[in-house]
Amino acid sequence: MLYTIAVVLLILWLLGLVTSTTLGGFIHILLVIALVVVLLRVISGRGI
Repeated sequence: MLYTIAVVLLILWLLGLVTSTTLGGFIHILLVIALVVVLLRVISGRGI
């Protein structure tokens, strides 16, 4: 579930970079949060 959310946020982040800079900061923050959550899952040993 978290992996799917991370992928969706990555796609939205790329769309934000291509289309406009208005929501760019917000999408960057969401991407960083998603990456941190995925890294925590991998480090804790549960895998993706």
